Amino acid sequence: MPLTLLPAVDVRDGKAVRLRQGESGSETDYGSPLEAARTWVESGAQWIHLVDLDAAFGTGDNRAQLRAIVQELGDKVNIEMSGGVRDDASLESALEAGAARVNIGTAALENPDWTASVIEKYGDRVAVGLDVRGHTLAARGWVKEGGDLFETMAFLDSVGCSRYVVTDVARDGMMSGPNIDLLREVVERTNAKVTASGGISKLDDLRNIKRLAELGVDSAILGKSLYARAFTLEEALEVSR
Repeated sequence: MPLTLLPAVDVRDGKAVRLRQGESGSETDYGSPLEAARTWVESGAQWIHLVDLDAAFGTGDNRAQLRAIVQELGDKVNIEMSGGVRDDASLESALEAGAARVNIGTAALENPDWTASVIEKYGDRVAVGLDVRGHTLAARGWVKEGGDLFETMAFLDSVGCSRYVVTDVARDGMMSGPNIDLLREVVERTNAKVTASGGISKLDDLRNIKRLAELGVDSAILGKSLYARAFTLEEALEVSR
């Protein structure tokens, strides 16, 4: 089965950046977010994972810039928006901007009733990001603990969540390989689709994730590996087919 790849464009203070282990202040600057997104589209991406880090950390937002990216590229590529989506206004703003799918993270942990209502309303246009340390969820900006992973998943499954974006916080931006055991544990406990995120550093990592495709890990987010030129998006797309 093919694996869908989502090159990431993380935006902080108007620039495309990468973080280490999701920590605010650890960013490396890679210039214009629109240029980065354009590059991935020209290289053959069918999806882009667009993150507003300021909104996620509560240090402002880059909404206008994200909207400009969607307006220019939204007819050429599917855009998944993430970062700071925790109420009706922020969710509707992302969907109105033209996002094909929106990730909700912290909000899913802090306001389960709201999360259930938007999953019911928007179906597979809403995914839930599960940021994990061990089997414990990390909440807002990854600085707070958010409860047990599998208890949270049991609730989200019960309200019809169709997709989880699973990030091992310890590996994110560290180029240390994805947590295949965690991905397998998650996908074996749910009928929802799973997007792998964090730690991918070589093409063999993608091959390992692809082995879980028939279980339901159908996509992977690529960040640091592309920006650090560990491999090209074209090479990754070839492996993912």
